[in-house]
Amino acid sequence: MKQVYWTLITLLSHWRRRPANFAALFVGLAIATALWSGVQALNEHARKSYDRAASVFGGGDAQSLVPASGGAISQDLFVKLRLAGWKVSPALEGTILIRGMPFLLIGIEPLTLPRSVQYGDLAGDRDFSAFSAPPGQTIAAPETLRDIGAAAGASVTIDGGKALPPIRSSGGTPPGLLVVDIGMAQALLDRPGQLSRLILQQQPDVETPSLATVAGGALRLRPPGEEEADLRRLTGSFHLNLTAFGLLCCLVGLFIVHAAYGLAFEQRLAMVRTMRAVGVSSCALVAAMFGELALLALAAGSAGVAAGYGLASALLPNVAASLDALYGGQVSGRLTLDGRWLLSGLGIALLGALVAAAGGLWKALRLPVLVASQPFAWRKAQQRFMRCRALLALLAFAASLAAYLWGQSLYSGFAVIAGLLLGAALLLPILLAGALRLGETRASAPLAQWFWADSRQQLPRLSLALTALLLALATNVGIGGMVEGFRQTFTHWLDGRLVEEVYFEAAGAAEARRIESWLSTRPDVSAVLPTARTTVRLAGWPTQVVGMTSHETSRSHFPMLAQLADSWDEVKRGDGVLVSEQLARRLDLALGSELAIPTAGGIWRPTIVGVFPDYGNPKGQLRIDIDALTRRWPDAPRVTFGLRVAPDAVSRLIVAMQSQFGTQIVRIADQAAIKKISTRIFEHTFAVTAALSTLTLVVSAIALLASLTTLGDIRLAQVAPVWAAGVPRRRLAQLEFLRILLLTASTAVVSLPLGLALAWCLVAVVNVQAFGWRLPFYFFPGQWLEILALALLTATIAAMAPIIRFARTTPAELARVFANER
Repeated sequence: MKQVYWTLITLLSHWRRRPANFAALFVGLAIATALWSGVQALNEHARKSYDRAASVFGGGDAQSLVPASGGAISQDLFVKLRLAGWKVSPALEGTILIRGMPFLLIGIEPLTLPRSVQYGDLAGDRDFSAFSAPPGQTIAAPETLRDIGAAAGASVTIDGGKALPPIRSSGGTPPGLLVVDIGMAQALLDRPGQLSRLILQQQPDVETPSLATVAGGALRLRPPGEEEADLRRLTGSFHLNLTAFGLLCCLVGLFIVHAAYGLAFEQRLAMVRTMRAVGVSSCALVAAMFGELALLALAAGSAGVAAGYGLASALLPNVAASLDALYGGQVSGRLTLDGRWLLSGLGIALLGALVAAAGGLWKALRLPVLVASQPFAWRKAQQRFMRCRALLALLAFAASLAAYLWGQSLYSGFAVIAGLLLGAALLLPILLAGALRLGETRASAPLAQWFWADSRQQLPRLSLALTALLLALATNVGIGGMVEGFRQTFTHWLDGRLVEEVYFEAAGAAEARRIESWLSTRPDVSAVLPTARTTVRLAGWPTQVVGMTSHETSRSHFPMLAQLADSWDEVKRGDGVLVSEQLARRLDLALGSELAIPTAGGIWRPTIVGVFPDYGNPKGQLRIDIDALTRRWPDAPRVTFGLRVAPDAVSRLIVAMQSQFGTQIVRIADQAAIKKISTRIFEHTFAVTAALSTLTLVVSAIALLASLTTLGDIRLAQVAPVWAAGVPRRRLAQLEFLRILLLTASTAVVSLPLGLALAWCLVAVVNVQAFGWRLPFYFFPGQWLEILALALLTATIAAMAPIIRFARTTPAELARVFANER
């Protein structure tokens, strides 16, 4: 044990003499840990928020009775079930706006609420008078109060003019949720006599009439956890994408660790030889090296976990906004520490250190003692290993092709990308070595020949940093191309979907009829286009059913991917249905086939007459004629409208409607405002991706800087003979800088086709498997030039300090090289 201890002390003394190498190793491991633990913190925080929400929305472990085909439950049916002996508690859910921000309002009846259902700290409270008796209370989480900008006890007015009861803060309530008495909820949502669900207190006994006897086919029993499962299934792709990107960034950071530890082994080979010669056993040496790795992993991992917490806190607002806008998942805006992702961060630090150092440790320990004293032992071992790189690269490309041809899941999509990136990473040093060999054969001057030959000699030491740069540049090309292509597609799609000049939502059905009648008398309104919607389940998936007006506006502008010749006539007659692209892919639906849709009156079997893109919507969607929807779902609210108005009359019309109807209009906006909101949601969604992509490039720059810095002392021994032959130091410094720019530019050129392949995989494979829609593939040459310039800038910044240090090397220091043993 004492031998292991003193061996460890000897190994650690190396870092005192090589602080730059230690800094590279420490920073690389900390960055890798930070990127991984940050992403895991975001995912774990979101999952906890889902669980908290599920305990409220799904009634904890209780079952719920919900409409069998969407719509609402009549309060009379609730009374009928209670009289029949069914122990159920009513609940009503709906969305309200407060200063334009959406919040979920849920109304409950506390006296019949099961004790297993936790709505803040209300469950178990024996005195419900403060909650139910006028003026009542609104229970909300502290995060929700901060979002609203109100203090506990305040009464907040919602958009539309109605006031919430005084707010009561409760830490057990999910963020974004407001809980009130059910009578107050019916008034606030303008849904008198309507309920969303009935929470089952206990299973009925054998003497209680069956559900079918009391309610017919109007209700179905929803098992506990079904809504949570829906949310997890819908958001699973988002979190898997985030995890994959975090893992890629983590791997780029581990390249720094691998390069720094490999160089440290070369620098310590003489030390290893000496310790072995004085009697240190192989077991003691290996134990000391692993102990050194564990200490480094613990120190750097702790710093990385702290940095990951800061990274996750910075990215959380955009992640929360994306999950809310895309999936309706409410995520708390304040990150909390969790032991699982803390341990996960430390674990990835230790595992990453072991994996990154394993290859160098194994090759160094396999070198004979006498060979270890040779100055180029590490390079020779590296050259022997590189003979297998071409074969391994071909195997990686073959695996990627196999995953593409036979894979049918999101994991296979990531396998395609992983194979491409791995194959390119293995192939890069071979391509660069071939290019440098070609330059050497074409060179005629002695200095030029030395330049090319010396560049080949330095390639094994720089290959890891250049590989990290390759992955970072390819990721920026691929992600940038995908995001920019999605932006163009999304913009064109919005232009087709948002054609009406004005959109508004009425406070209720009666108000909607009054407003529609008033609009029919306005000469500046050329068309009033109502819509209605409900929700059904197809093959277990929640699916939106939207009733739209079969107007010339839809026929001319609504974007379609495929349709039958008479599709709009079929929709108008009520015999046809349009399905979203993701629903068609998910259920393998084809044009001309029938689709069984559950309705209040039984199964409806319309014909699929068209497929339309529905970007940004994780749920499936059906589009039918609004009259067909009203016939089959009479309870579906018909309160949203689109208006065709002359562009110069839009502002006047909105002012007139607000003046005429006031609080009867819940919200109203023009086309430009809706597009602005949609674009902001888009930017939120890709802000996290852009941030991680930028961090990857920063990490690659650090990797290149670390490699160049740790090579500084080794380079002196290699350039000193050239200086002694008469080449000025200034000229040598210029050649050093040129070498870095040449290798970086070559890496950037290789990254371009790799990035394009990555972009194609994202739009044609990953997006299809993750979200159900396929995006067009675009080329952006201007973006490629930006990436090339960014690569050269990265190399310039990384090389500046080592080049300046070399240029300032005195002749005495260069001459001293010849006095040392080499």
